[in-house]
Amino acid sequence: MARILITEDEDSLRRFVARALRMDGHETHEAADGAEGLEMLEQGGFDLLLSDIRMPVMDGIELAHRAAEAYPAMKILLMTGYAEQRERADDLMQKIVDVVPKPFALPDIRRAVALALAA
Repeated sequence: MARILITEDEDSLRRFVARALRMDGHETHEAADGAEGLEMLEQGGFDLLLSDIRMPVMDGIELAHRAAEAYPAMKILLMTGYAEQRERADDLMQKIVDVVPKPFALPDIRRAVALALAA
């Protein structure tokens, strides 16, 4: 299946999402913030970046911009629980697949990832 990097500063949510995606056969890797995520992306080979928008050190918007520039073939899916953060992603709409609103249920994130990978 796909190799997915999940960047999310909330440990329990990051583990929940990773576990859900592994149930679908994906290989998941995890980062606690955008800077750590960017370092992991440099290892290469990721099919999808799934990132929270609001994180410490480097937010998901900055991470998405850098990732899209460095890895144009990689799909990017963002998550946020804040409406104003979703609006901040508007300038990224050419680079990302979608923004998933939080909170979400297990089937929701699995569906969003499947659609992003198929896009």
